[in-house]
Amino acid sequence: MNMSFCSAKPCSWLVVFFLLTTSCIETFEPKVTKGIPNFLVVDGAINAQGISTIRLSRTTGLAQNGQALVEGKARAFIEEESGRQYLLTESPAGTYTSASLVLPEGKPVRLHFTTAGGREYVSDYTSAKYTPPIDSITWRPTSLGLQLYVSTHDANDQLRYYRWSYDETWEFTSAYTSTFKYENGKIVERDPLEDIYHCWTSENSTRIRVSTTQKLEQAVVSESPLTLLPFTSTKLRYKYSIRAKQYALSQEEYAYWDALSKNTETLGTLFDPLPSQLSGNVHSLTDASEVVVGFIGAQSITEKRIFIDRSELPKDWVAETGYERCGVDTMLRPHGIYPNPRPTPADVIQFFADGQHIPIEDLQQDPRNPERYYLYSVAECVDCRKRGTNVRPSFWK
Repeated sequence: MNMSFCSAKPCSWLVVFFLLTTSCIETFEPKVTKGIPNFLVVDGAINAQGISTIRLSRTTGLAQNGQALVEGKARAFIEEESGRQYLLTESPAGTYTSASLVLPEGKPVRLHFTTAGGREYVSDYTSAKYTPPIDSITWRPTSLGLQLYVSTHDANDQLRYYRWSYDETWEFTSAYTSTFKYENGKIVERDPLEDIYHCWTSENSTRIRVSTTQKLEQAVVSESPLTLLPFTSTKLRYKYSIRAKQYALSQEEYAYWDALSKNTETLGTLFDPLPSQLSGNVHSLTDASEVVVGFIGAQSITEKRIFIDRSELPKDWVAETGYERCGVDTMLRPHGIYPNPRPTPADVIQFFADGQHIPIEDLQQDPRNPERYYLYSVAECVDCRKRGTNVRPSFWK
């Protein structure tokens, strides 16, 4: 019997498909220089009206997949052109902070430090700037989500370059409310004051936000984009707060941060700008050819915080809970044979003792019956402290 599964042309496509889907694929591993690039990284700024924080670290190789190595036990200080110095103290390792300072506006200052290995470094002198206040943080619902903006201006029409950082805090709840807990070998009722259902968590921005008014007639920044939150964001479920920090920059410092922003955030398509070489302002006095990463500016910092309540947002926006994969179960049967008797009190105690699971409610409502079993879930789904804190932030409204 002549059996034909397909005509020649369709079969040719099947053959091609088969070859494409079954061909061997070799893992591509780029050749990376074996020597570990041990560049010094200088991160931070001189705060003209407050505490300055500088972090010193070393870059690591791609294959190490670890955190940057801190550069500890350095002697660091802020230095004026007159020679006056303000010592920085180290805590924790690799992080150096000053006392709260008030540096004269316009006076040139720089960072000066010597590593434990005896290598000496300085940043270029830069005039201390007083950053103007943030005028407003505004927001607007869009088709993509909640767009937040920052606005500012310089009343003296002198400052033209700005950078912003921000941190976010939001309220959230876990998947389930627990009325019981394991304690000292027993399952006891949870004190209502021990709330592990309502929590808050915070997050620092890693994105770089810069703007300039250099090409404008007035030194006014009007609604510069700060961040965009998807309308499904867990951050918008109850109440959300954002605190923006503003830094006035020199033209050179702006160019550094602008290039860093383009190198780290906008690459990925043929139409994105090509990566540029970052030119910082920190140099080695020991070896002029040494590569040092970082730019140390000098300015005061101004900040502003706003709150956004869920009731202010479009009603059709539905935020994710962050606990979509959570589920509940009853106390496991001790022997895996069905039908089984309910687990004994000892079985229940043993199951919850390691803290990996938390009882939610008692399925035996008669407290006189010692042989109860419980509705439960994993601790990650019940205890909101796994993702934040149940201590209300002092600034929370």
